[in-house]
Amino acid sequence: MTVSTTSYPVDMTLKPIVEGFFDEATNTISYIVQDPNSTSCAIVDSVMDIDYAAGRIAYAHADQLIATIQERGLTLEWQIETHVHADHLSAAPYIQQKLGGKIGIGQNITIVQETFGKIFNEGTEFQRDGSQFDQLFDDGDTYRIGTMNAFAMHTPGHTPACMTHVIGNAAFVGDTLFMPDGGSARADFPGGDAGTLYDSIQKVLALPNEMRLFMCHDYGPNGREIRWETTVAEEKAHNIHVGGGKTREEFIKFRTERDATLDMPKLIIPSLQVNMKAGELPEANEQGQRFLKVPLDTL
Repeated sequence: MTVSTTSYPVDMTLKPIVEGFFDEATNTISYIVQDPNSTSCAIVDSVMDIDYAAGRIAYAHADQLIATIQERGLTLEWQIETHVHADHLSAAPYIQQKLGGKIGIGQNITIVQETFGKIFNEGTEFQRDGSQFDQLFDDGDTYRIGTMNAFAMHTPGHTPACMTHVIGNAAFVGDTLFMPDGGSARADFPGGDAGTLYDSIQKVLALPNEMRLFMCHDYGPNGREIRWETTVAEEKAHNIHVGGGKTREEFIKFRTERDATLDMPKLIIPSLQVNMKAGELPEANEQGQRFLKVPLDTL
């Protein structure tokens, strides 16, 4: 397959080594993405464990990623957040302390910070400029993982800061798409929009048919085994929400009606507070205690 670099600033014939790590508690898949020509790698969408009822934090999932990278003698160059997750907490700062790696997210994190900074009544000390992250990606920005070029593609709709990251012949779509039998993500969070999500999905589906797509979540619809890899061709043909030529109007009607029936994610309150700060936990008080806020009648 030959792809014009004037259209896409990466070599889409390159096949990065991708390994997914499924977190059963949140149905999230984290990825280690390795340059096939070096020992450089990236992590996409790490998970920090939380027992919300007990208020306990743990790092078993992150430790699995760390151990894998160390066992293989890899160098972590990037930690990519596809968006500000509302259903799990990021372990990026914990992993960075152990292995390094720049933490990157879409530049519209500033919109998310402004919106949820108000919802969670954050004080003036909370910077709403994205400075908690090492890199803010604009649409089309490129970066390197070893010898590989990667680029970020702005795909909002689920949130304003959603980005799809294209690395060789692999694209990490965050919550923009699910597996074909899972459809698409909700678009009713603050800053979300069903029409914008449809347009973003079309950008993803305009990638080459052979492009491997990697999901951030899978829920095993109808009892099937958990899966997280598909292709553009499979999504275009079979995605239950947008496949088979469904129109923008059809999608907006379906997505809006469906979203109205959905409950808030179980971990939305701790997730947003932590993830809009690049995974940093709240500051401890003099006794070493940390506290999360619960906004009432707001979300």
